[in-house]
Amino acid sequence: MPSLDLPDLPYSYDALDPYMSAETLEYHHDKHHMAYVVNGNKALEELEHMGDTLDEVVVNAFKAQNHGLYNNAAQHWNHKHFWNWMKAGGGGNKLPGALEAKIKEDIGDFATFRGQFIEAGLTQFGSGWCWLAMDNETGKLEIMKTANADNPLRHGKTALLGCDVWEHSYYIDYRNARPKYLEAFVDNLVNWDYVAELYDHAQLKAAA
Repeated sequence: MPSLDLPDLPYSYDALDPYMSAETLEYHHDKHHMAYVVNGNKALEELEHMGDTLDEVVVNAFKAQNHGLYNNAAQHWNHKHFWNWMKAGGGGNKLPGALEAKIKEDIGDFATFRGQFIEAGLTQFGSGWCWLAMDNETGKLEIMKTANADNPLRHGKTALLGCDVWEHSYYIDYRNARPKYLEAFVDNLVNWDYVAELYDHAQLKAAA
């Protein structure tokens, strides 16, 4: 059974300034994400085999209704991707071609996608996430939102992009202005190359 390990950030703490500060990343990565790793590993130590991969651990913890493990393993999964879903000089509407075409086919033009993604983040009451996900059965892309640690995995979907709307992700920089944080995320931070990489991988998996 895999242990949970805190990954290094793929950039320096100040790389995402001014849209996400070094202080936010230090607290979010070094404190919050680390807590999910520590608590998740403690939960795993007390259990029988829960899976060979992190994906399996997340799904099996949900099926077993082990909320402590699910919350921490899912948040670890979410954050491992979240750091890679951002990069310096990211965001905007310059998407890799296949991904852009698929978003246009299933959701609409970039302005439509942007509006729906931000709206999902705004209307997620309390803590949670907003997502661009692919339904594993139909192959269609959709915008969704989840509460707390929940993610598309346990809904039979593949997460292609997610934005953390827990207050610890934005309160230092934006206070209670969640709309400004979400706009900054889409317009200036999204690593579209990583989103496209996940989409390509999902396409290959579906075709296998």
